[in-house]
Amino acid sequence: MTRAPEFVSPVSRQLAVADVGRSAAFYRDVLGFEVGGEGDLASGPARIQLQAGAGAPDSTGQLRPAGAAILFFEVADVAAAREAVLARGGRPSDLEKANWIKMRVFQLRDPDGHTLWFAQSYQQPDAPREPASQLERALPYLPLGDVAAGVAHYRDVLGFRINYQQADLGVMDRDDITLLLVPRRGPDAGRCGFYVRDADALHAELTARGAHVQGQPVSWPWGLRSFAVLDLEGNELTFSQPFE
Repeated sequence: MTRAPEFVSPVSRQLAVADVGRSAAFYRDVLGFEVGGEGDLASGPARIQLQAGAGAPDSTGQLRPAGAAILFFEVADVAAAREAVLARGGRPSDLEKANWIKMRVFQLRDPDGHTLWFAQSYQQPDAPREPASQLERALPYLPLGDVAAGVAHYRDVLGFRINYQQADLGVMDRDDITLLLVPRRGPDAGRCGFYVRDADALHAELTARGAHVQGQPVSWPWGLRSFAVLDLEGNELTFSQPFE
């Protein structure tokens, strides 16, 4: 059979399905997932758990009905992935350029109507990540007295694009750089963020080492699963795993 798509970024989701066996067969035969017990599916860094019923909790804990989920997979070669899905009996959409995320993409629906997106950056080639790697790149936090004014300044004066905004947060992008604009908490507390390969695995490691971990990892609506650690001086280090 044609080689399955090669996923290069971590994905971890629960999906509500009408028939676990039918859905498991689709993910195995069309997308090349390995099927474990109790509806567990795995392919490289991608993990899916199938749950029979009318709904299943998503990564934020909210109940999502069958067919309502959207999964985003980054692949090593999106054109080859589409050909593989087609050869394996899937019905993918045409390959398109999504300029707002700088990726070539196509989509597919599973038997329950969940939407599956497959993408590859067209700015630089993607490659499978080293399994041993953990920290990947830094995510600067910049404290401001007025976050909304800071968002406008970074957009209008410094040429950044707004990736996500709410009252106490601005996620700003320019070229390959992302930074966070956050409320100022005081003159002494420092903050720094890091992108990581697996937030839950790192959380377990740092907890076992006796780090001052600030709660469990949380999946946020802007696409990061994060947890924080305080160092011996009270500086806050946030470790974030991108998802979807």
